[in-house]
Amino acid sequence: MKRFALLLLAAAAFGGCRSHSFADAPAAGNAEPIVPARLQPGANRLFLTDYLPQWERADSVTSSELGIEPAADGWAEFVVTAPEGPFVATFEAWTGGHCLSVVALGGERVSDAWAFSEGCDGSRIQVKTSQAPRQVVALWQNCRLPDEYVSISDRGAEVLLPADAADADRSWLRVFAASDNARFNDLLLPLDKGRPVSDAARLNRRDRQAQVLYSLMIDRFDNGNPANDAPLRRPDVLPQVDYQGGDLRGITDRIEAGFFDSLGISTLWISPVTQNPRDAWGLNKEPFTRFSGYHGYWPVYTTQLDDRFGTPDEFRELLDAAHARGMNVILDYVANHLHIHSPVLQTHPDWVTPLYLADGRKNLGLWDDERLTTWFDEHIPTLDLEREEVCGPMTDSALYWIAEYDLDGFRHDACKHIPENYWRMLGRKMKSRFPDRSLWQIGETYGSPELISSYVRSGMIDAQFDFNVYHTALDVAVRGRSVRDLAAEVDRSLAVYGAHHTMGNITGNHDKARLVSLAGGALSPDEDHKLAGWTREIGVGDPVGYRKLALVEALNCTLPGVPCIYQGDEYGEPGGNDPDNRRMMRFGGYTPDEQTVRRLTGALTHLRRTSMPLLYGDMTTLALTDDVWLFARVYMGEWVFVALNFGDRPQRVASALPALFAGNTKFKANFGAGFGLTPAGELVVELPAHGFEILTKTE
Repeated sequence: MKRFALLLLAAAAFGGCRSHSFADAPAAGNAEPIVPARLQPGANRLFLTDYLPQWERADSVTSSELGIEPAADGWAEFVVTAPEGPFVATFEAWTGGHCLSVVALGGERVSDAWAFSEGCDGSRIQVKTSQAPRQVVALWQNCRLPDEYVSISDRGAEVLLPADAADADRSWLRVFAASDNARFNDLLLPLDKGRPVSDAARLNRRDRQAQVLYSLMIDRFDNGNPANDAPLRRPDVLPQVDYQGGDLRGITDRIEAGFFDSLGISTLWISPVTQNPRDAWGLNKEPFTRFSGYHGYWPVYTTQLDDRFGTPDEFRELLDAAHARGMNVILDYVANHLHIHSPVLQTHPDWVTPLYLADGRKNLGLWDDERLTTWFDEHIPTLDLEREEVCGPMTDSALYWIAEYDLDGFRHDACKHIPENYWRMLGRKMKSRFPDRSLWQIGETYGSPELISSYVRSGMIDAQFDFNVYHTALDVAVRGRSVRDLAAEVDRSLAVYGAHHTMGNITGNHDKARLVSLAGGALSPDEDHKLAGWTREIGVGDPVGYRKLALVEALNCTLPGVPCIYQGDEYGEPGGNDPDNRRMMRFGGYTPDEQTVRRLTGALTHLRRTSMPLLYGDMTTLALTDDVWLFARVYMGEWVFVALNFGDRPQRVASALPALFAGNTKFKANFGAGFGLTPAGELVVELPAHGFEILTKTE
């Protein structure tokens, strides 16, 4: 009845969209779009704080379309019964007579059931679909628009924007639809004073889909203050795994010099800054060496800045410099383990999971069999975070960095080895203590999309790195795997995470062999990449590796998600795996091939950040072979065409344009490829071997 009453109230206020329908919507939980609930047929047990982390309880949860029953006091948990087949619905969480809506999705997302925004006529958004929709649900912020605001036709829908949107500097319209046989992709439109943003220059660093992320390891980036250098200089520690002097001051210097601006970067991910041990640990037998904690992943103190990286004032100067240039900074945080010499473990030795299993085996590196208890090494015991007395202090330690420093969020290490109760507790504390700060969190999980997505909730973490897309792209570039497999993996990600996710699309990271060396053949994909890095000097091999690296960067900059560049990949730094993938950063002296990759990387990231279709457009495949992929991104009637050739010979790709395409727009090639429209209405693009093109409208 409450849901019905809300619709009547909204309909009564519907005077040509001049009245306000949502002035009394609860503010808490309305700052960012709520991640939809993806339901299986039958009973689904849900946690309230997964969707509304600031709400530990609700007066009730209701739906006019789904069966809902409480499973705990205060609706902290509830059961939603979903039907078979594809559907779009909402359930409403109520407090004090007002509610927020959570989208509930059922059935399969099918790639050829496609929707996109065609334009805006006054306050009416036109949505076009590839087949007739049966259901269309629209939300402004996290409030479902009344049915009267949505008109459905065989060709799509029209959505009327509420008057409340005109009062907001930034808000969001979301549209979800289903046909009899499939769910469509979701639409996300950023609004500026109630109108869809048409110029990417109107976006800022708080617009999450507009991010380009740069990953750096502090010790291996730039030495801005040699006075804080403190290498171990021990005979049992090789230089490759000793401190090399990079620090916070070096990052600030590069920010102020415009290095990141030239790359189109909007978010910096910096490696952990917590105090690490001052001696050596671990052991590599061939060659023989122990390791320093230069990487930051062995925290001794969780709330103390490592003085080898800088001072608190230098950290704040870095953040101020980044923010002054419109960049976010997220901090790598380690929650899974502490160093064995940590005062916390000295005081609470029982806070760790068992080192020995019941069968007598050591619980070391059992990443899947003992996912939530396994240790990374004997000197960094895994914390038993399922226990509240352990989880509480560790989440408070993470919050310390947000409270003391003007950070913009976290990159979280080893997410899948940490139980869900930790992520729920951290998410609730962050949203409750800092409700006015835009804090974005991205995690690291290797596994299936189902496992990875289990952590991606409004009350847990916002995104994860999409290793499945990365590994498939690497196989296509290095092993000659079919591009059809890559397109299928991207479709799978869009189906699981949504069409406007902020999952990280990577070129590599500090735990991967360098892509350029694999693509150039200096490294075999089947050899031990760590051993190779220790035993020989690894370069690129065939210069084709540079073209393949640029091609993967083009893929990342044109897919939905957040493009992520690992330091050195912008010019093609070669290397094996850890520690060879952590060579000291170079800022000049590039070879001609490296200069070319650096130029292309900057051009790609700047094109990405200035194109609304590449940031918020909806995606459809136009042509696909074993070597070539041609797809479109469409936002508010503006089309961008992307052509990628992973083959080792030039390719001519052609496709009839969709019937929904308005063909009176002129396009330009941004990377020199030949293209044209045939009299029959086909788009034709001529691509070089391992080449790409992005066609955008001319001004």
